[in-house]
Amino acid sequence: MIIKKRIFLCFMTGLFAILLPECGKGDPLDPKNPVIITFWHTYWEQMKDSIDELIDEFNSTIGSEKGIVVQTTYVAVAPMLNEKILAAARGDPGSPELPDIAVVYPSIATTLAEKELLLDFTTQLSQKELSAYVPEFLEEGKLGGNALYILPAAKSTEVLYVNMIIFDRFAADTGVSLSQIATVEGLLDAAEKYYRWSGGKAFYYIEDLFHFAMIGFEQLGDVFVTEHRLNLSSPVFQKIWDAYYPLAVKGGGIIFDGYGNYLAKSGDIVCTTGTSAGVTFYPDSVTYADNTKEDAKFAVLPYPVFAGGEKIAVQRGGGFCAFKSNAKKEYAIGVFLKWMNEPAQNLRFTTRNAYMPVTEAAYGDFMTQEISNIKSDIMREMFGTVVAMRKSYKFHVPPVFEGFEEMQKEYKSSMQRAAELSMNEYKRMLGAQNPAAYKNISSGVFEKFLSEH
Repeated sequence: MIIKKRIFLCFMTGLFAILLPECGKGDPLDPKNPVIITFWHTYWEQMKDSIDELIDEFNSTIGSEKGIVVQTTYVAVAPMLNEKILAAARGDPGSPELPDIAVVYPSIATTLAEKELLLDFTTQLSQKELSAYVPEFLEEGKLGGNALYILPAAKSTEVLYVNMIIFDRFAADTGVSLSQIATVEGLLDAAEKYYRWSGGKAFYYIEDLFHFAMIGFEQLGDVFVTEHRLNLSSPVFQKIWDAYYPLAVKGGGIIFDGYGNYLAKSGDIVCTTGTSAGVTFYPDSVTYADNTKEDAKFAVLPYPVFAGGEKIAVQRGGGFCAFKSNAKKEYAIGVFLKWMNEPAQNLRFTTRNAYMPVTEAAYGDFMTQEISNIKSDIMREMFGTVVAMRKSYKFHVPPVFEGFEEMQKEYKSSMQRAAELSMNEYKRMLGAQNPAAYKNISSGVFEKFLSEH
């Protein structure tokens, strides 16, 4: 019996001797020999303070224990950072070495992935860890394939901002309600009534015309971009056209190339669909053309839905890309980014900077607590709305391919150009007291647009 016990103990000792080195291979880090991770990002001002604070905390805790030091070595606006990354990827003369981690948008990540420069995060995160993320946010980082090249960091969607000071006066006289403008059709009806009520002022501004079309198609069960082309022959596009062109031509909407918050400051619009991350730029007062001024209070409502359509909104925002390196550094990158995206850390970064967190757990009690600490009324409004949208909306993943950004710009400029030409002619005809002005100027414009595109 004693001999059997000794044999068993010898067997277990030998087994542990075999297994322990294998366990050691799972964590190649050495606190005495720290790994340096370089980081490029696009976060400015308050966002930079937030990310710096988190990096310092990581370096002094987990990083110190394991042997990881994260250093921010370049901060710039997205176009400049993109240019620098692509120059480094090409090996242009005088370009710096690529960082270990960068904040990148899908269009740039696609180019880097094609050059086989990016780390596939599925090598560093388990299926269980990946399942903690909001699925649509994770899907975007796959760039249409199976590998995960972008780990979400902070996301935004689009919402409807409404200046309630102006809207309440209008609603009291006309009976238009907030519930009515939950649909695109309700918004268009309200815009016509507001134009008459206000003596010719615009009601609604669509900040991103391409997203308006793309999401409208999705809501109505079709796809706007197919095989790298716009699906303008679809009957749905007629609905998109009818929701923008008459609005812009007749004056209920506004043709503008910029963010809705600029128009909100002057009271040139009552409501706008725009990015949720732009909430901090909405004013607390309005200064009108005659230099009079009044307070502004904004409601933030879910993204409007076409009548009978599915509740769908766009998702926006970049994420973390990591560049291929040695196994030790890639492991260290995984440790750092997993820590950054834990609900407590991710919420500290996102809620301070008007972004949506990226994991399912972050939308529970963690977020409720964070929202309660926000002092800004409009920020609390926005987060309350995006939390509600997370429960009832789907977040659409835009396509990614070479030329997609140019396609978006061309579509927007073409739509605005068509509407502006008609609007100028419409105003001229109205001045001449022509009762059939809109019918005359709009005839054939839609067909001409289709033939040119």
